[in-house]
Amino acid sequence: MLKSIKVRDYMTKRLVTFRPETDLFEAIEALKTNGISGAPVIDGNEQLVGLLSEGDCLDAIIKDIYYTEAGGKVSDYMTTDVATVSPEDDIVDVAVEFKKRGLKRFPVIDDGELVGQISQRDILRAVLDITQHPEHG
Repeated sequence: MLKSIKVRDYMTKRLVTFRPETDLFEAIEALKTNGISGAPVIDGNEQLVGLLSEGDCLDAIIKDIYYTEAGGKVSDYMTTDVATVSPEDDIVDVAVEFKKRGLKRFPVIDDGELVGQISQRDILRAVLDITQHPEHG
């Protein structure tokens, strides 16, 4: 039953995104304000170039403490080797990937374009929807 649910059915489509040149502290404020733990980084052509997570921000803060280099740009701290998923992937397969890779979110790419993001929380929401409302599954 869960195997038939696709990423597209539960991914977030309205994303907070950053540009590589965004000030790091602006990005941290946006993460806090939006209650999210990370966001995709896109270039001027709307192409995915990285991901900025709370962990990346913590790395930046720790570096600042030791080297007194406060701030910087998102591009200085973002992860550039980003694992992605397709909107057609099954959420069970994505759940397995979350556990294997120790990640909290995957950008969703369709034909090279960023179309959304799916998080562990989205997977849990799908499971609850199906178990609490089996007529929708």
